[in-house]
Amino acid sequence: MSCIHRTMAEARYKQLVDELAAEIRAGRLQPGTRLPTHRRLAERHGLALVTASRVYAELEAMGLVSGEVGRGTFVREAAMHGGVGVDQRTMAPDLVDLNFNYPSLPGQAELLRAALRQLAAGGELDAMLRYAPHGGRMHERACVARHLASRGLAAEPSSVLLVDGAQHGLAVTVMALLQPGDVVAVDALTYPGFKVLAEAHRLELAPIPASGQGPDLDALERLCARRRVKAIYAMPTLHNPLGWVMSASRRRRLAAIARRHGLLIIEDAAYAFLADDPPPPLATLAPETTVYVSGLSKSVATGLRVGFVAAPDALVPKLERAIRATTWCTPGVTTAIACAWLEDGTVNRLEAEKRQDAAARQAIASEELAGLRCVRHPSSYFVWLCLPDETRADLVAAALMRDSVSVSTAEPFATSQHVPHALRLALGSVGLDELRSALRTVRRVIEERSF
Repeated sequence: MSCIHRTMAEARYKQLVDELAAEIRAGRLQPGTRLPTHRRLAERHGLALVTASRVYAELEAMGLVSGEVGRGTFVREAAMHGGVGVDQRTMAPDLVDLNFNYPSLPGQAELLRAALRQLAAGGELDAMLRYAPHGGRMHERACVARHLASRGLAAEPSSVLLVDGAQHGLAVTVMALLQPGDVVAVDALTYPGFKVLAEAHRLELAPIPASGQGPDLDALERLCARRRVKAIYAMPTLHNPLGWVMSASRRRRLAAIARRHGLLIIEDAAYAFLADDPPPPLATLAPETTVYVSGLSKSVATGLRVGFVAAPDALVPKLERAIRATTWCTPGVTTAIACAWLEDGTVNRLEAEKRQDAAARQAIASEELAGLRCVRHPSSYFVWLCLPDETRADLVAAALMRDSVSVSTAEPFATSQHVPHALRLALGSVGLDELRSALRTVRRVIEERSF
């Protein structure tokens, strides 16, 4: 008889999921509608409380509702599944992209033409058609090491590896040095690309709340005291999405915590070039336990998929095996261009110009978003925009999409159960006039939906 009851309960559970999903998709339950509490749903439909919770969990997995701690369960705007806002592959031609950053400056296409002509005139073309060593040729690694030294990180060429962009650098680090089930401490709001890697490699992310200009290091200490934490993923210089630059004292304490608890530090410096005169990287404070990852996608061009990893000597062979298992080596042509631009000062010049460009865009954001709660760095390419109380981020993002402006909600960045109602605005992918107009639209839509 108990088997019959279980079968009936299972059938009722599935039927209720289908009924609620149909109501949402048909628009009979409007976006933003607060659904009954788990207990009320259970009482209304004669379900166990755990079964009612399972109903909402399945609807959330389908992208139809979102559960918020202390507030309840709400119908989500269907067009905003996943919180990202838009897939670049299907982006409408008139859509203003404040979701992704791919900053470019006038004249960069001509730089590429000149670089290709220079390569064609050189005598190294045959070498570019062959496999390179997995971590790059030694003269290329030496070139990157000199670049890193100018950024305050002394690294021997043998400890530097070339990868296909910073995201690939993070991927090979995770693949080589972490195991499924490992606990990795991360900021409660962090780079979505690392979340994707953690999911793919079945890592457990343990969120650390923010405390001023950096993570709450007391919370990290408490976490390490009660859990076996294997690594910490950190963005000490130009955090994405909050824009903080950690102080030297915070960096020293984080390095000390890592040593005390045997943590691997994964230092992501993809946006570090935007900060003027930051404190030294974590890799200089704890070189024996830090893997430093950066690249040229943001500082030069997103299509130039050249990144670099600096790691302790003992970890280099493992990282090289992960590169071999994924891409074998970086493409010869793009690596040659990247190294030439590192050597002749082109990268330094582009980084300086992009710092100025980002600062000009932040000035526009200051004007157009005045009075709204914004968290940002004065020379970063993004703004974290906290929404007024009771203003739902998914509904604002959906309304902006209807006005042909794409933004991201907080959901892709959140690693904790609590997802704040906020928007991450990327400033670096549109012209200045278009940016100003789009930010005015953002402000108007928020004001229309705030009470």
